[in-house]
Amino acid sequence: MSIRLGFIQFSKLFYALKLALLPRKSKDDSVGDISHFGALMTALAATIGIGNIVGVSTAVIVGGPGAVFWMWVTAIFGMATKYGEAVLAIRYREVDKSGHMAGGPMYYIEKGMGIKWLAVLFAIFGVVASFGIGNISQSNSVANNIHGVIGISPWITGVIFAIITAAVVLGGVKSIAASTGLIVPFMAVFYVLVGIVIIITNYTLVPGALELIVSNAFTHEAGIGGLLGTTIRYGVARGVFSNEAGLGSAPIAAAAAKTDHPCRQALVSMTGTFLDTIVVCSVNGIVLVMAGLYKSGIPAPSLTSESFNKFWPFVGEWVVTVSIIFFAYSTILGWSYYGERCLYYLTESKRASFIYRLIFSIFVLVGATTKIDLVWDISDTFNGAMAIPNLIGLVALSGVIVSQTKEFNEKFYKKPK
Repeated sequence: MSIRLGFIQFSKLFYALKLALLPRKSKDDSVGDISHFGALMTALAATIGIGNIVGVSTAVIVGGPGAVFWMWVTAIFGMATKYGEAVLAIRYREVDKSGHMAGGPMYYIEKGMGIKWLAVLFAIFGVVASFGIGNISQSNSVANNIHGVIGISPWITGVIFAIITAAVVLGGVKSIAASTGLIVPFMAVFYVLVGIVIIITNYTLVPGALELIVSNAFTHEAGIGGLLGTTIRYGVARGVFSNEAGLGSAPIAAAAAKTDHPCRQALVSMTGTFLDTIVVCSVNGIVLVMAGLYKSGIPAPSLTSESFNKFWPFVGEWVVTVSIIFFAYSTILGWSYYGERCLYYLTESKRASFIYRLIFSIFVLVGATTKIDLVWDISDTFNGAMAIPNLIGLVALSGVIVSQTKEFNEKFYKKPK
C-alpha cells in the first residue's frame, strides 16, 4: 500500500494532522454517527494503552533496544495500512437495523470480496480479542501496578474499574466517543510532556540511546533472546499491539465518523498510528534505553516506573501509575465498542449487544483479580487471528483504495483551501 499510494504517510502527513487536530464543521453531505475527531479519539483510546508502557518495556527487555527501531518501522508502514483499512471501512459501511453506522473488515470482506465466511471469522476473532487485548490485559496491569505502588487490593481496583466501565459503555458509541474525547488528549499530552522533560534535561544521554537503538536493531547481541530474529519479532509484535495497524480494529471506529469522502477520514485515522507509536512509544522507548535498566532483571510492568524514577525520583513512579490507569481505561472503552460491533455483525441483535456490554464490564473485574502469566502471548495470538482475514481483504481490495484516493485527490485535495 505504501508503494501504490506513493508513500502517502509522508506526502500527506501534515495535511492529515491538520484534518485530525483542527476543528472542521460537518457539511450537509457528511454522514455518520460521530465527528471525525470523536472517531479518532475512540480509535486512539483503544490503541494508546498499556502497550505503550508495558508493551514497550517487554520489547526492550526481551528484544533489546533495537526492538524500538522495529516498532518505528512497523509504524511507518502501518500508517499506510491504517489508511487503507479506513478507506474500505467507510466505502463499504452501511446503516444497521438499529440506525447506526456499521463498518469494518467484516463488512468490506463480505461486500467487497463476497466471502461471507471469512467476514464471520474476523468478527468471531474480534469478539474474543476484545476480552484479551482490550480488557483482561489492561485491567490486570492496572490492578498489579496500583497494588505494587499504593498497596490497594486488586479486588477494589477491579470493582471500581468495572463500575466506571459499565457507566460509559452502556451508553453506546456516542458516550464512548465523548468520554475518550476528554481522556485521550489529556493522558497522551501528560505522559509525553513528562517524557520529553526527562529527555531534554538529560539530553547528553540521547545521542547514545539513539545510536544503541539503531545499531542493536541489526545485531545479535540485543536483549535476553540474543538473536536478531527475537529483536525484530518483539519490535513488530509490540508495535502492532500498540498501534493495531493491520488488525482491523480501528476501521470499525472510522466507519462511524461523519465524513463526505472515505479518504478524508482515512487520513485522520492514519495519524493515529503516528501519534501512538512514533510519538508516545518513542518517548517511552528512548527513556527506557537512556535509563539502561532493561538488563537488570526488573519485570516489564515495573521497568518504566523504575526508569522514570531514575531521572525523576518518586514523581516518575506516580506519573507512570496515573498514565497506566488512564491508558488502560481508555483502551477498555475503545475495545468494548469494537467487540460489540463484531458481535452485532454476527447476531444483528440489540439485546445481544447489551448483554455483551454487561459481560465485558464484568470481565474487567475478572482481569484485575486473576493472575494471568500468558496474557501477552494470548493477546498476540488473537491479534494475529484478526490480522489474517483483514490483511487478505486489504490486498484483495487494494485497487479500491487506490481508486478512492485518486478520486479524493482530484475532487478535494487539490482544491484551494
